[in-house]
Amino acid sequence: MDVKDFLKSLFRTKAVEAYQKEAQQTGLRRALGRWSLVSLGIGAIIGGGIFTLTGVAAKLYAGPALALSFVIAGFACLLAAMAYAEFASIVPVEGSAYAYSYATVGEIVAWFIGWNLILEYMMGATTVAVAWSGYFEKLLHLFDIHLPYWLVNDPFTAAKKARELNEAAPPFAINLPGFLISWLVTSILLRGIKETASTNNLIVFIKVGAVLFVILAGLFFINPDNWTPFIPEPEIDAAGNIHYGWSGVFTAATIVFFAYIGFDAVSTQAGEAINPRRDVPFAIVASLLITTLLYIGVSVVLTGMVPYKMLDERAPVASAFAGAGVEWATYIITFAAVAGLISVMLVMLLGQTRIFLAMAKDGLLPEGIFGYIHPKYKTPFRSTLLVGAIMSLTASFVPIVNVSELTSLGTLLAFTLVSLSVFILRIKRPELERPYKAPLWPLVSLGGALVNIFLMSQARKENLRAFAIWGALGLLVYFLYSRRKSKLHQ
Repeated sequence: MDVKDFLKSLFRTKAVEAYQKEAQQTGLRRALGRWSLVSLGIGAIIGGGIFTLTGVAAKLYAGPALALSFVIAGFACLLAAMAYAEFASIVPVEGSAYAYSYATVGEIVAWFIGWNLILEYMMGATTVAVAWSGYFEKLLHLFDIHLPYWLVNDPFTAAKKARELNEAAPPFAINLPGFLISWLVTSILLRGIKETASTNNLIVFIKVGAVLFVILAGLFFINPDNWTPFIPEPEIDAAGNIHYGWSGVFTAATIVFFAYIGFDAVSTQAGEAINPRRDVPFAIVASLLITTLLYIGVSVVLTGMVPYKMLDERAPVASAFAGAGVEWATYIITFAAVAGLISVMLVMLLGQTRIFLAMAKDGLLPEGIFGYIHPKYKTPFRSTLLVGAIMSLTASFVPIVNVSELTSLGTLLAFTLVSLSVFILRIKRPELERPYKAPLWPLVSLGGALVNIFLMSQARKENLRAFAIWGALGLLVYFLYSRRKSKLHQ
């Protein structure tokens, strides 16, 4: 094979018509209506952002301007959401950004997107499992139950705590709550999409109620002086990172961007939606708009209740109410966080297994593992078991540091390429039926790509390096395995 043929093989595309044919014989159970899909989007989005990231973003980077960071991240997501919605109406399959790229840009780009979606979904779910463990521990403390530190932390974090206590490092340590919640979520997913959706609906009802409580109750404890200055003067730390000022606001936007990860998970459920071409686009945009309004409300209230530097990085919402003297509210908030983070894990693992399923159908992953559909439950059974096992072990024994920002980078790249893919498909295939068309084309497509690239550039240097290493590893896997096994290649 000469160089020209080799390069051509890297950018071979899968016909849109082939995807549309696959959508008719997905093998999955179609059980999700319009509002179930919206609920899945809300279930994935609300959780990590409000309960775990607002503290870091406000205290270290944005100050009271955290609300602006949510607006910026939400705007970037809205541009991408409209691109996702258009694609979901054309290619109603479970592959999401991976499938959209395969149909327009080419195989190697699609593989790279699928590889980076592992960061978004599986590593995102693992990060949330560790955060859930922290909130579960806080819930136990409220009832004066204290587990040994070596039972609620990975070995590395436990050793660090031992040094702080001037003790010898424990011979064994495990984040047991993280391990157990990983398997609880996996067991729900194994049972089927109806059971998953019902569990998610209940949890979403609880946590949306808790978020509204935070906003409405917090309004009575706001001190407007805490919003001054709204954008604090910029500071530079020893590592060269800029805190506060407009640069800090944009850095905070890349951090809280993790909070929005989830609306695109709705597109991975196209194979299980009753009317995917109509309902998936609606659910993508609706879930994003609803959660953006809630996020802005919470960030305004939190930074108004206490000075931003007093927010607890691990539990910002609970610390804000405690700082305002409303100790009893911490019970409601902590319980809502413990329940709410479960649905984030549910939807993220749900999305990951459906992406793997799409890649396995194309031969880029082993079909016997990732493409196997259980005859009774109609779920990707083996893939779900494998992903659950990896998640449980990682949450139990590996310290999760800065993974949320790394996860955001993978998502931003996916959003960028989906935005560009919509632009390309409008030019290449103008005759395709589009039940939903993104407005203001090409401004939405190109604007979405540019905004997401800009947000990627605002990430910290160490995370950009780690992301580059992850990407290089993905390309290695592609050339050693996936390119040869690709069904288009064969």
